Amino acid sequence: MNSARVIAIKPWSVQEAPGKAGAMQRRRVIWQIGFFVLFVLAPVFDVLRYDLTAGHAIVMGIDWRLGLDDFFAGRIDATQAGINILLRLFLPIVGGGAVFIAVAWRWGRLYCGWLCPHFSVVETINRLMRHASGKPSLWEKKALPAKNPDGSAFAVDARWWLVTVPLAVAFAFLWAVVLITYLLPPAEIYGNLFHLAPTRNQAIFLGAGTVVLSIEFLFARHLFCRFGCAVGLFQSLAWMSNRDAMVIGFQRGRAADCSTCYQVNSMGAAACEAVCPMRLKPRTAKNQMFTCTQCAQCVAACATVQQGRGTLLEWVEDAAARQNEAQVSLTGKRN
Repeated sequence: MNSARVIAIKPWSVQEAPGKAGAMQRRRVIWQIGFFVLFVLAPVFDVLRYDLTAGHAIVMGIDWRLGLDDFFAGRIDATQAGINILLRLFLPIVGGGAVFIAVAWRWGRLYCGWLCPHFSVVETINRLMRHASGKPSLWEKKALPAKNPDGSAFAVDARWWLVTVPLAVAFAFLWAVVLITYLLPPAEIYGNLFHLAPTRNQAIFLGAGTVVLSIEFLFARHLFCRFGCAVGLFQSLAWMSNRDAMVIGFQRGRAADCSTCYQVNSMGAAACEAVCPMRLKPRTAKNQMFTCTQCAQCVAACATVQQGRGTLLEWVEDAAARQNEAQVSLTGKRN
């Protein structure tokens, strides 16, 4: 394939999906970009970080201390010290965790699909790796269809590896830099990097972090999201415990319309499965969608294929979640 053709054929974008599905994906991308920027800049502007040098946290520019210095200096008694720990440590952690789990219980892994800076990297590398190899990850057994959900051709060219690998390493280095700024003064870290003079410990941290994260981004990013991320696991457990929680619903009465994906001018495979970044099958039962990130890319893909007839997949909740939870395969048989 010549380079001119590669440039001319762009990858299918969720932004090309029609109607509400396309608008939802555009909003999701904006949220992902915004939160990634916040993730990078939060330490710089002292929004949230723990300063190992100062020995205390900083929240919204305010020094957040537990008050133990006053206890050790004899200015307060043990009771007051205990109250300080309760109010300044345990209550914020428990309260924040409760809100986080409550959101997951009601709406699933929204944080993963709409905010998580790691998942946005996963999706980016997925797209690039598919351009390079036809597969979203090295462990995928078969290449994805050579068409996008709208029926257009998807460009695959090994030269994309020249972009994929360096970008994955660049993301890894950025992550390593950002993580260390949550622990040490950002001005010191960025100043040392600007002058190419990090301290020995800083260099070790950045080097080791870049190597480990590069391996994770290139080889194990899906495995981490599905099996290694505690944040994702607790969200999934909360979501699975609520039968009325928001879930991808399938219009079982229109199951025959799934054949549209297999027509000559369509993708040639189940579009909803092909675009899922977690490699799930959205039409299966909820218990088989444990790691669903509520990214709704399957909804956008289905809407693209079913243009003019309405998507077969959509978010449902409450009573509709029990009635319309995706439980039907392409053949119309219950799983």
